[in-house]
Amino acid sequence: MYKTVRAKLFLAFLLTTLLVVSGMYMFMRYSLNKGFSEFIESRQQERMIALIDRLSEYYAHNLNWHNLATDKQKWIELLWHVNPDREPPPWLKQIPAEPNAFWPPSQAEQHARRNRIPLELRVMLLAGDKTIIFGRANDLPKLTLHPIYYHEKIVGYLGLLPGKAINQASEVRFLEKQSNSFILIALLMVGLSAGLALLLAYILGIPIKRITTAAKALAVGRYDVRLPVESNDELGQLARDFNEMAAALKQSELARQRWVADISHELRTPLAILRAELEALQDGIRPLTPTAIDSLFGDVMRLNRLTEDLYQLSLSDQGALSYRKTHVDPIEILKEDMEAFDLEFQHKQIALVLHNQLSTPCQIYADPDRLSQLFRNLLANSVNYTDCHGQLKISIFRAADKLVLNFADSEPGVPEAELAKLFDRFYRVDSSRNRYHGGAGLGLAICHNIVVAHDGEITAQTSPLQGLNIRITLPISA
Repeated sequence: MYKTVRAKLFLAFLLTTLLVVSGMYMFMRYSLNKGFSEFIESRQQERMIALIDRLSEYYAHNLNWHNLATDKQKWIELLWHVNPDREPPPWLKQIPAEPNAFWPPSQAEQHARRNRIPLELRVMLLAGDKTIIFGRANDLPKLTLHPIYYHEKIVGYLGLLPGKAINQASEVRFLEKQSNSFILIALLMVGLSAGLALLLAYILGIPIKRITTAAKALAVGRYDVRLPVESNDELGQLARDFNEMAAALKQSELARQRWVADISHELRTPLAILRAELEALQDGIRPLTPTAIDSLFGDVMRLNRLTEDLYQLSLSDQGALSYRKTHVDPIEILKEDMEAFDLEFQHKQIALVLHNQLSTPCQIYADPDRLSQLFRNLLANSVNYTDCHGQLKISIFRAADKLVLNFADSEPGVPEAELAKLFDRFYRVDSSRNRYHGGAGLGLAICHNIVVAHDGEITAQTSPLQGLNIRITLPISA
């Protein structure tokens, strides 16, 4: 079995060429035979007319067929007078010595076993009453009669026995020569096609071999491998797509490494704090008081929140979060979540304002629990990062068939260059921000996954209140 792509390409090109050449050969052979047969048929008709005219002239000169009936040599001369070769075959010179008027002669039948019967040996001469002058009685039913006229009166018939029109040796040689030429041309074309197919298979196999080698390198973790883009065809596009895939895999690998490093860092920090407090209690440096227990409990809860965020994020990355979608009113869910966070906003003296511009309620096809998780993450984000005496303004409006929600808070703001990175996991604008209030930097990443799962979009912009504006767009179902 042929396993290489080059061998398959070579066979494909070669077989295609063989089919094309074979088809062309058959078509040209058929066209030649058909055209040449039509040409010979028309020429035979011309010869028949010329022979009839010749016989008419003979009759006009002699006014009967009696002399011709006893002069077989004259009959042969009349026949071969209209033959392009003119000279009869050597064996035919012995025929006049035969006493009978049989035509064609017996030697012609023997000759016909080797070659086709010439036109002159397929004709018979009949008198006006259809008696045989030159011919055979048993062949009369096979004849096609052509009348011979003298003064508009039928004085005889020239009968033609059935047979193929191609009868001259030169004609046969011409066809054989053309057939041999076609065969040589076909073989030459097949040879050239084989060479061309081999060359094309080699040329096309080079980029495929490069792709195979690069794919093997990519499979063992060499994400820096790239393919040269040398054309604008499908192979060039494949090389570009491969390079993009390799770059994406490299970025994914770097993100995975950062992900592992960030997880290790985020878990190590609260564990280190918890360990230090426990060691202080063991050594008696810190007394075991309700305050110390509350501090330990707070550290455990922060660690629990971090692990829960990691779990939720991993589920959303894999698409494993359970979504039980139904037609819901997102405004009602948002209002309930705002009431749940009302005390926290009051504690930091942050004004929470809802500006609903919808004239009529609308529904979206969504999971109410995941929508609540989305809204609560955004509300918690504003509570944790917005300065005291600030403001969070939530505006809602409709744009065509989309529902748009803007969560715009007041200072502090986010630099323009950092906005696109806010949805990256473990990303914080200020890495030294207090984790007791900020968290692990996973909330917005989870929000992004939830919005995408609902066929929506989420973006970060600068807020008119000099803070951060999170814009969410969700499709409206009704």
